[in-house]
Amino acid sequence: MKKNIVPLLIAAGLALAGSPAFGEGEKVPVVDPDVKVERPGHGAAVPADNSGKNVRDRADQALTPGDQSSSPADVAITTEIRKAVVADDNLSVNAQNVKIITINGVVTLRGPVKNAAEKNTIATKAQKVAGVSRVDNQIELTGE
Repeated sequence: MKKNIVPLLIAAGLALAGSPAFGEGEKVPVVDPDVKVERPGHGAAVPADNSGKNVRDRADQALTPGDQSSSPADVAITTEIRKAVVADDNLSVNAQNVKIITINGVVTLRGPVKNAAEKNTIATKAQKVAGVSRVDNQIELTGE
């Protein structure tokens, strides 16, 4: 049986090798920022995405998750903060999804949260992680 599957795997690999790379020549769908999405249990409709803020952040040269250091110590710091934030069921979904970027022990927090209490809770969790030298809290309040 194993002998019969090898030619099939080779044929499948050759077929894939001849096809264009994923996404090559395809248009990337763009989300209309005016489209509103109803979130069950969250009241009013909200913007479907935050593309506008992403464009602003690139223009402002603000730190993004792509700037995260790859050093083991910085990755460990970011991982521990993310675990602490996600484990807190009192935080909103937006708060649990804030951007956490660590470079040389300096943690930058970015993204929207409901209120000052969530902003402070996340900053406190970040400061408690071993190896953090400073927390740059750039979290924005949405007032939802």
